[in-house]
Amino acid sequence: MSATSPHRSVLPPEIRARKGTAPLVVLTAYTTPGARLVDPHCDIALVGDSVGMVLHGMPSTLGVTMEMMILHGRSVVKGLTRAMAVIDMPFGSYEESPQQAYRNAARLMAETGAPAVKLEGGAHMAETIAFLTRRGVPVMAHIGLTPQAVNTLGGYKVVGREGEADSVMEDARAVESAGAFAVVLEKVPMGLAARITQSLTIPTIGIGAGVQCDGQVLVVDDMLGLFTDFRPKFVKRYAELGRTADEAIAAYAAEVRGRQFPGEEHSFPDTLPAKGPK
Repeated sequence: MSATSPHRSVLPPEIRARKGTAPLVVLTAYTTPGARLVDPHCDIALVGDSVGMVLHGMPSTLGVTMEMMILHGRSVVKGLTRAMAVIDMPFGSYEESPQQAYRNAARLMAETGAPAVKLEGGAHMAETIAFLTRRGVPVMAHIGLTPQAVNTLGGYKVVGREGEADSVMEDARAVESAGAFAVVLEKVPMGLAARITQSLTIPTIGIGAGVQCDGQVLVVDDMLGLFTDFRPKFVKRYAELGRTADEAIAAYAAEVRGRQFPGEEHSFPDTLPAKGPK
């Protein structure tokens, strides 16, 4: 973005200041074209480690690497003029120690230009979040269902029922006290999510956590219906682009096999057309 551009990306203090005002709009983005699509409409473009499943065919997010997040993060930042990029820290890049987390967060920010990172975990990650924020790394926290811990949790299940509510509330308060500027609540019962939202001074961003959160996030490919066989309960389909694409590809294949495409209008003649009189 040039110095004379009228656009300026949103920054973490502005996101934090949005608490209790207009809801925050967040979607994932993984590429420059995808970033350009979400940029006019979103406050945050989340470069999620979901990229491993969405674009790379991985069975979970656990195989995503720093190099992958840097590649996709750099691509997304290039496509943004207004929305703020937040980049997920991949599994194994921050859990060992605050020092490890700082090295990798600093690398993500320096090599992509993104102004913030996101990491999973509640009270047990508070020390790391505090270490990062004291050193100039804005952190978005992520509690409730944390996909990187899916093997420990026993699946992608709702978190916060049957005696778990107090623990999730403690996680929310811990990441706030540690300095996170916002927190994602994933697959948390809506009543609990509402209580957490009311008790915190930082914005909550829900995914499967009810309408009372301070904002909402979805995987853009899910809400656009690019995957016809994946329909989690918390996703609303705003389009069925997967079906549209399937129909378009089928029409193309039929025209190629029937020698209907390319037509003359899509082809080049052997000779240039004669030039008319001047």
